[in-house]
Amino acid sequence: MTSLSATYYVSQRTGSDENDGRTCSTAFASLSAINRRSLQPGDRVLLERGSVFYGQYLHVTDSGTKEAPIVIGAYGTADAPPRIDACGQGIWYQDYGTPLDAPTHVYHGYVSSAVLLYDAEYIVVEDLEITNEGSMIPGERYSLGEKMNRTGVAVVAKDKGVRGGITLRNLWIHDVHGNVYDKHMNNGGIYMTALRPECEELTGVARYRDIVIEGCFVHRVSRWGIAAGYTYAHDKFRGAELTEAVFLNYGHENMQIRNNYVKEAGGDGITPMYALRPLVEHNMADSVACEINDRIYCEPGDRMGKVAAGIWPWKCKDALFRYNEVTDTRLNQDGMAYDADSGDGTVYESNYSRQNEGGCVMFCLQEAIHNTFRDNISYDDLGGTISPSENPDALLQDNVYYVRRGVPFVRKNMDGGSFTQVNDRVVELYNMVLSPG
Repeated sequence: MTSLSATYYVSQRTGSDENDGRTCSTAFASLSAINRRSLQPGDRVLLERGSVFYGQYLHVTDSGTKEAPIVIGAYGTADAPPRIDACGQGIWYQDYGTPLDAPTHVYHGYVSSAVLLYDAEYIVVEDLEITNEGSMIPGERYSLGEKMNRTGVAVVAKDKGVRGGITLRNLWIHDVHGNVYDKHMNNGGIYMTALRPECEELTGVARYRDIVIEGCFVHRVSRWGIAAGYTYAHDKFRGAELTEAVFLNYGHENMQIRNNYVKEAGGDGITPMYALRPLVEHNMADSVACEINDRIYCEPGDRMGKVAAGIWPWKCKDALFRYNEVTDTRLNQDGMAYDADSGDGTVYESNYSRQNEGGCVMFCLQEAIHNTFRDNISYDDLGGTISPSENPDALLQDNVYYVRRGVPFVRKNMDGGSFTQVNDRVVELYNMVLSPG
């Protein structure tokens, strides 16, 4: 805080927007009172525990500083955290400003976000409960292809260059009814994107630095659980070899995703994107990809993307995944726990996977290079333990795979790549057949 910073209190139960919001006894009543204000470095916005902000949203375009970040959190003694129920409100327009890497990928449209940080930086959001359902929207079906994209928390960089110092901590995000088909829009529990600036020559490249997502419980969201970093500058990352220079100019730096639990995400669990040396550790993905099936994923139109996996990177360099756990990922064209996908130098070490219907790990296609998978444990992963899908190289070292009898080590029709095994052990599980009845 600074000598000029302020604390604003918001209570749905006892507040009034006629108040000044500066004390607990003179709290505001609605989030609209905050959306109308310009927040300054060091300001705090505290929502009362036990309050439910129904049909409301919090959209922030202001920034703190490294020394005085803006903090959005909670106050009070009630057991329940303050809850933002956006109910499909908080609508804004997202436009990458350029087509994406496939013509079927949606790159612009309306998005509903319970919390939106738009070109903000040095801001902490913590200790909130967030939902964004669409069940009461007239005429909308859950599987509708043209359905609104929705997020619990959306973060956008666009017209102010590098956005840094963003921390999302201890958030309970659940029941976000997004669009199961749109992989690249802000859509799901937590989703961060970088959009083309109006004048990049003046403002610089839109990208992120010093990002922390930690301690969040993300439950029953569609499509993604946690996705951080898809960018309008995707065309700068073509090819297999990725240099540090391209990330320092166009990618994201110092991204940490840790101690999060993603359960029943409709699509993928946790994915850093276009990041230099991201650290993803101590996370769990449980029962993700639960909507990538013919029952729910049934009206895609010309979209593509009926694939999802647990915890994996996209177009990162030297990504490190350690001490994570993935269990019960549902079968789809992917469906594995881990996936080194089109990146340079991905390392998985000391992770655990169990009963993922698409297997343990995939090394995905020709631009997945310099992969290392070491000191991991796979227990009863199904379909096929590994998928070396036309990748140039992968080192598998000191892993232990507990494999059910009859499950192939290499998944059928997911081979064609190259891998080397050093000190790996395969242990056959003998008594895994369930008796009838």
